[in-house]
Amino acid sequence: MGATVDLTHHFLIAMPGMADPNFANTLTFVCEHSPEGALGVVVNRPIDMTLAALFDQIDVPQPSPALRDSPVMFGGPVQVDRGFVLHRPLGNWQSTLAVSDDIGLTTSKDILEAVARGEGPQSILVTLGYAGWSAGQLERELAANAWLTVAADPEVVFDTPVERRLPAAVRLLGIDPSQLSEDAGHA
Repeated sequence: MGATVDLTHHFLIAMPGMADPNFANTLTFVCEHSPEGALGVVVNRPIDMTLAALFDQIDVPQPSPALRDSPVMFGGPVQVDRGFVLHRPLGNWQSTLAVSDDIGLTTSKDILEAVARGEGPQSILVTLGYAGWSAGQLERELAANAWLTVAADPEVVFDTPVERRLPAAVRLLGIDPSQLSEDAGHA
């Protein structure tokens, strides 16, 4: 196989022909990509839960009124009973994967307790579950035209309404989202 590509801090844009229902019409933020595999969170599939309901469920005081109605996302099909917080700035939490100098993925409850106190990160996106790929799996999916990739823009994740995130990421490639075809790469 050729040179390895590190897609950490990139978006995976599901192609229109994506057969896996977990990922059809999704935008996934890749938090870690190495020869051992990849980990990411879907950032555009809200579930029927708000941060207020999640905080009640895990016995954390309510966040500010501005955050209470924020949707919790389906982050992927792995560990769907576990919360993951994508955030900026990075901060100093008990269990954080540094995605970049400014963005982290935290799995410890201390970050949500800080959010409840008004001391949390400036921007957060909370998911239940994550997307995971074994060694070489993501590369095979890319070779099969399952995904488009582009360097992630944090503004798309944190400042763009959920329903506009996927088209916004496609536009980062200079492509009109309506021009994507299920037949990409086929003559």
